Amino acid sequence: MGWKEMQKERNEQCEERHALAVDRLRGIVSEETVSERYLSFFQDTAIFLLELENVRRKISEGIWDRYSLDEMKSLNEILYRDILPPNYGSSYADPAYAVGRLGKEMGKILSLLYAEMRSGIPFAFENRKDYLTILFELFIEVYNCFEESEEPEAKEIRDIVYWYASDYCDVFLADRIEEQIDPEYSFAADIIENADLDDDRYLYRFGEYITENELGTARHLRTLPQETIQRMADVYTEGYRIGFINTGKDLSKKSVVNIRYSLGFERVIRAAIENFRKMGLKPVIYRAASGVITKREHHKIGYFGAIPNWQYEYDHRQDQALFMDKRYIERRLEVMKTVYEKNRELAAQFAGPAVMETFGEKPFSPAAKPEAPEYSPEQRELALMYDSRSGQITNEYIRGDERSFTIIAYPVPEIGEIYPEIFNEVIRINTLDAKLYEKVQQTMIDALDQGEYVHVLGKGANRTDLRVQLIHLDDPEKETKFENCVADVNIPVGEVFTSPVLEGTEGILNVSRVYLDGLEYRNLELTFKDGKITDYNCANFDSREEGKKYIYDNVLKNHETLPLGEFAIGTNTTAYVVGRKYGIEEKMPILIAEKTGPHFAVGDTCYSWSEDIRVYNPNGKEIMAKDNSVSILRKEDVSKAYFHCHTDITIPYDELEEISVVTKEGKNIILIKNGRFVLPGTEVLNEPLKEETKCQK
Repeated sequence: MGWKEMQKERNEQCEERHALAVDRLRGIVSEETVSERYLSFFQDTAIFLLELENVRRKISEGIWDRYSLDEMKSLNEILYRDILPPNYGSSYADPAYAVGRLGKEMGKILSLLYAEMRSGIPFAFENRKDYLTILFELFIEVYNCFEESEEPEAKEIRDIVYWYASDYCDVFLADRIEEQIDPEYSFAADIIENADLDDDRYLYRFGEYITENELGTARHLRTLPQETIQRMADVYTEGYRIGFINTGKDLSKKSVVNIRYSLGFERVIRAAIENFRKMGLKPVIYRAASGVITKREHHKIGYFGAIPNWQYEYDHRQDQALFMDKRYIERRLEVMKTVYEKNRELAAQFAGPAVMETFGEKPFSPAAKPEAPEYSPEQRELALMYDSRSGQITNEYIRGDERSFTIIAYPVPEIGEIYPEIFNEVIRINTLDAKLYEKVQQTMIDALDQGEYVHVLGKGANRTDLRVQLIHLDDPEKETKFENCVADVNIPVGEVFTSPVLEGTEGILNVSRVYLDGLEYRNLELTFKDGKITDYNCANFDSREEGKKYIYDNVLKNHETLPLGEFAIGTNTTAYVVGRKYGIEEKMPILIAEKTGPHFAVGDTCYSWSEDIRVYNPNGKEIMAKDNSVSILRKEDVSKAYFHCHTDITIPYDELEEISVVTKEGKNIILIKNGRFVLPGTEVLNEPLKEETKCQK
């Protein structure tokens, strides 16, 4: 049975339950059978859920298709206005407001419940009557408790949410896994391939929040000639194809590619789908998760529209803390294993993600709210255990040594008034001459291969002083320490990177301002000893403790320490100059930013789950630095080898005093001095920097 037939059958099976739930919601809106303290919460939430049902019915009956653009905009605003920044402080979605109105314990759990009801927005647009019925029944069950007791115990409500999450893992989580690997789940693909992309109304059909970023992107793409659209798609899909070749993986064994992107780029994605089909790959395009059972903290993995309020996402990132225990984690893993086993052949066909990121949005620095749910130390251990075991399960069915990926990024209109000009510059950056960079970067690698370690020194207020230990080569004529990375899995060009030897890697990494996974860090500083983080801080908060917790949660990902998994030198001075020229350095995504100076990744190496594949540079030398003393533990206990994170931190050229490689004999080969490339054969990289200097004069 196909996905559409299955969904239709599920909707029919829950018809009676759904009708009863909707009728009960209508009653809640006008009843006053719960305590005055909670009355507005339940009535307001019931009204919202009835609005979702109204949308679903309009979609199902074809009424939506006859709406004007203004009518669609109005409904989109109604669905999301409650969590928009001007309204958030008086919304039950805000844990601080909910706690203030409903009490410390009850406020947290009801704020979670409210957020979970909001996760139903996409279900309405996908006509998922089955999913909406489950949400409605959860809400009604909680409401019934407040009818039966004026002030029920918070534990009673928490238990209801717990069993909801546990019982419906085999629906929401199981479906989530299947839609990640099965092209039959084609809601988004159907819109992209069949909608009239010249009509702005198609964007609202996804059910995501739509702003001028999405509308402006779609409108700008309409102004570009088809050959430019095709060139953008070709760079994206060719990077994916070449990534398999360069890593020695067989793409012909695969039949499914996962496309992840932000709404507005449908013209390019449509062309990319056609390119992928010619490679024998069908697209899976799944939505970024919104429910507590399926989402991964505040991260958006999949396709999505605008983020109405990043603070809302951040406040609810650890909602599972309100009910997570070992039994729940084991339940999730059991469902995951069962679903993958059921779809073993399909999972083996999955080739990996092709990601199109965006940048230019106003940077976000979150407020720390004590009312927001937070993992206990025991729950952090459970979360880490889940990451480890779920990663192992995934790798069993979608082998890391057989999959690859590619990532590319483009700006959105929020970046500024000269958005079209910046967009054209980014197209130029993404299509730079890879052969030129390959040659220059090989010159750099030839010098680096002579070294025992690399010394990176910051300039001025930048306190970076870091020694990066390099692997020993047994046969330098045939082996190399660094990968010559041009434009395949990570677009644009260029960088050279290695997996450092942890023992002997030590010092301080400091950067004045950086954005990681959409979050701002000011004066971020990490201290390393034997390649592992021993101390860390930032200047985001008045309290040093809050700054450390911010880093612990979002950089260390709840680990007590992380190793330095990658050291790289970015060579894309063109991208650096474009960022400086338009004043958008802080808005550059890490994908581009990492090419504009040396960068350091904490967590896993770039070769995680595929260390045993033999990889070669274009000159034929085999890359030997794929492991470190942590990742090699996979041969004994795979749970100790991986951290399931890899966060790049870049130092811009203007904060660099020097990068040099030191040989065993003590010779100091300088690569970069005062932010300029000085190694003979690499000076061409300074040409864009000279243009910047002329402009400044």
